[in-house]
Amino acid sequence: MEAMRGQGGIQMLLTAEQEAQQIVSTARNKKMSRLKKAKEEAEREVIAYRASLESEYQKNISHSTGSSGSNAKRLDEETEVKINNLKNATESIRSDVVGMLMKHITTVRN
Repeated sequence: MEAMRGQGGIQMLLTAEQEAQQIVSTARNKKMSRLKKAKEEAEREVIAYRASLESEYQKNISHSTGSSGSNAKRLDEETEVKINNLKNATESIRSDVVGMLMKHITTVRN
């Protein structure tokens, strides 16, 4: 009877081990499924966040280029003022520069 009991105990252990393996396998499968779902959800969130950042960037670009017309106009006006200042400065010293050049050209050194 003791031999039967020993074999029955071994059989019970083998059955318990198989059940444990099934439980572990099921848990692994559920874990992998949850990880896959979490990864997909994270990818969707990344795509949505990237799209919102892109739209905000495009909005800022369009806003800044809209005002770049006024910036370009302001820069053109500043450039014209500077050009006119340079022209006036050259006109005021033109005769002096021509005189110095003529003096150096016509002076003969020994």
